[in-house]
Amino acid sequence: MNRKIFSLLVAILLLAGEAFSCTNYLVTKGASKDGGTMVSYAVDSHIRYGELYFRPAADWPEGSMVTLYDRGTAKPLGQIPRVAHTYQVVGFMNEYQVAIGETTFDGRSELHDTTGIVDYGSLMFLALQRSKTAREAIRVIAELVEEFGYASTGESFSIGDKHEVWIMELIGKGTRMVYDKKKKEMVNANKGAVWVAIRIPDGYISAHANHARITGFPLEDGKTSISSRNFKLLNQPGIEVIYSHDVISFAREKGYFSGKDSEFSFSDVYAPLDFEAVRFCELRVWAMFNHVNGDMKKYWDYATGVEGKERMPLYIKPDRKLDVQDLMAFKRDYLQGTELDMSKDIGAGPFGLPYRWRPLTWEYEGEEYFNERVTATQQTGFVFVAQMRYWLPDPIGGIFWFGADDAGSTVFMPFYCGILNAPHCVAEGNGDMLTYSETAAFWVFNRVAHFAYLFYDRVMPDIRKVQRELENKFVAEIRDIDWQANEYYKISPEKARDYLTWYSTKTADETINRWRKLGEFLLVKYLDGNVKKEKNGVFERNPWGYPVSPGWPGYPDSWKQQIKEKTGDQFKVPKKG
Repeated sequence: MNRKIFSLLVAILLLAGEAFSCTNYLVTKGASKDGGTMVSYAVDSHIRYGELYFRPAADWPEGSMVTLYDRGTAKPLGQIPRVAHTYQVVGFMNEYQVAIGETTFDGRSELHDTTGIVDYGSLMFLALQRSKTAREAIRVIAELVEEFGYASTGESFSIGDKHEVWIMELIGKGTRMVYDKKKKEMVNANKGAVWVAIRIPDGYISAHANHARITGFPLEDGKTSISSRNFKLLNQPGIEVIYSHDVISFAREKGYFSGKDSEFSFSDVYAPLDFEAVRFCELRVWAMFNHVNGDMKKYWDYATGVEGKERMPLYIKPDRKLDVQDLMAFKRDYLQGTELDMSKDIGAGPFGLPYRWRPLTWEYEGEEYFNERVTATQQTGFVFVAQMRYWLPDPIGGIFWFGADDAGSTVFMPFYCGILNAPHCVAEGNGDMLTYSETAAFWVFNRVAHFAYLFYDRVMPDIRKVQRELENKFVAEIRDIDWQANEYYKISPEKARDYLTWYSTKTADETINRWRKLGEFLLVKYLDGNVKKEKNGVFERNPWGYPVSPGWPGYPDSWKQQIKEKTGDQFKVPKKG
């Protein structure tokens, strides 16, 4: 794609608040410490508000319709029929421990369907409300776009249940209007999408971050791979690949591909790589893989945008097994420990801030430049790690670890998928992106985060201390909560759900209260750039009760060196005599 056209698309998407947004991780049973599966998702957007979606299970009368809205603008797209019964959804996990995350990629811009009414957000919620397994979710997504048309750009979905995790990538087929004699109206002859879904092998992990990552895949044999024409074979345990029957033929029709079927690559055909796709997107995947696999250095040149280098694999085998706190930590990555550490370059300023204010790319004296796009980013609306555990009843087995705002400065709070409602502090409608609410988790976390931006390297140790304190506490409590909930479940599933609702609400309220106190503490400690003396959270006073004089940390030597190099002797104190 021409760089000027690419830059224009970036600008347009930035205005919509979703450019190069989101990072997902997928962990199989054999790659996790406890034998469960995990899917994680960072919802990076300049307009997305951090709230916990809650949709109770419901029965619907025949003829009921559901209105679909564009996830990026809230514009109504159309209506489709409801199914007779919809399942409960907490965040992006349903009552059967099915969880879905996503990342958007542009792909070929001419494939956007201007007539479709089901966008990526609607696909996620509809699939969760209608699916008991990941495979069912894949089928629901495929059938919805086939019947009603796909209203978004390219999309990668992480789809997991309590036994397996899948990555599904799809893109629309564009708009080709023809006259339908039966309907007596113009219709889109290209309605639908082309797609591929691959099960991540047990013992492996995967990730995606705003670029299509599926390349080649085994073609239909009815044993391990099927096309959409054979959905009847979907639930056979040996099936590991599912794809739309026309994913290759459509590419030939459009002139995108002319090789052998066995040489077909979804990503290379429908979303060709360029520098930005690699540096802004694949580098985030590399960062996650690098935390758990010692062989990733060989992909460094590729991940930083050097042309002609071997692509990273879709999935890798980690050197160790992972738990939820590993995924939380990976969500806080800004390339620490590499030569591109965002807290070390000149853009970090004197206090090591690993964030860069948008836009992502910028011009100066006729040249185009960019800021790194890393996993931890300030414009995150919310982040989650969905943990699915097959050995427990579904209401207890699924835990939706949810954090409002950026993973770097939020706390992941546990919400069981069997809870009966969302706590007020994270509930929909408690504030929004343009309405401040002092009781909303999103605004409590953002107040603290904005203070941290001022003196990042000073303030973050205090934030991380409380962050670890709370998350370690919750993780330690889960075993006992599971046990007690399971005992209640034997008596009555509703009693267990009451108990889980009580616990999830209690932890959320405790977290927000603790974070509010942390914000007050930080304001006092770092007021006006000073650093108050304190021990164990108690500020020191002299024997007469007056504050002990604060410290003045000043600026690091690296900053002083820059001042000297740029200003010469302008600020140099003349020597006496």
